[in-house]
Amino acid sequence: MEPSLTGLRVLRAVAERGSFTAAAAELGYTQPAVSRQVSVLEREAGTVLFERHPGGARLTPAGLTLLRHARVVLAEIEAARRELSGDRSAVRPVRLGVYISAGAALLPRTLTALRAGHPGIRVTSREGTTPALVRALRAGTLDLAVISSRPPHPAPDTELPALEVDPLDELRLLVAVAEPGPFAGQDSVTLAELAAADWIASPSTRAEPLMGVWPGLAGRPTVAHTARDWLTKLRLVQAGCGLTTLPADLAASLPDGVRAVRVDEGPAQLRRRSIARLPGPSSAPIDAVVAALRQRA
Repeated sequence: MEPSLTGLRVLRAVAERGSFTAAAAELGYTQPAVSRQVSVLEREAGTVLFERHPGGARLTPAGLTLLRHARVVLAEIEAARRELSGDRSAVRPVRLGVYISAGAALLPRTLTALRAGHPGIRVTSREGTTPALVRALRAGTLDLAVISSRPPHPAPDTELPALEVDPLDELRLLVAVAEPGPFAGQDSVTLAELAAADWIASPSTRAEPLMGVWPGLAGRPTVAHTARDWLTKLRLVQAGCGLTTLPADLAASLPDGVRAVRVDEGPAQLRRRSIARLPGPSSAPIDAVVAALRQRA
């Protein structure tokens, strides 16, 4: 088989983004163009590379095999481009992904420590949900990802080889409330109070569950506003538009007029932060980033 570089890039983008439509948006193609590239690849490979479903597309075992080799090919092409362009910089890049709330607290602390202790390492970062970061690791567009999980902490995906997942710590989940507001002066709230409240949450899909609503509330919680951006969520709380959940490490970064309170009833809601990566040899720059994450967690 002789796949084109364009085809391999499309394969990687669909694997990372989880759908033909999202891959087309990232690459600047139309959705039919992405479908054609995948069809050509599948003819070259002589097998189906993606399972299509209403929510997007998922790699088959054959697709995973081709992706593993595509990562190597595309990395070598990028290395050749840098060499031919005369880029012999001593700066060593590490591509780091973080789940969304970690980008507001853990990421800045980590990058500050790396600039001071390892000026020869250049970290590029991006935020995403844990499922999106896992797909990016599989696609080879991230070297490391800080992901979040809840008990019983299942593996982040079912693909093989299994990702290496090393726990960082666990954070208690809190609730952000407006001050002044209905919960003024309270250090904690009850489940009954939460069940009656309006919520501000991230949009949910089949692969990415609703985030921002307290888990396990009786009945169906009322989601009045949806937003992915943390600042937007907290400004909506500040304006008295509802409540949202947040990990404990964000409590010190809340804007004026917003306070974090505990939920004392029911089981404690803990979220584990872990560092995930593909199995295989590491490198000195990646090890330095991991050490900085552990130091600043």
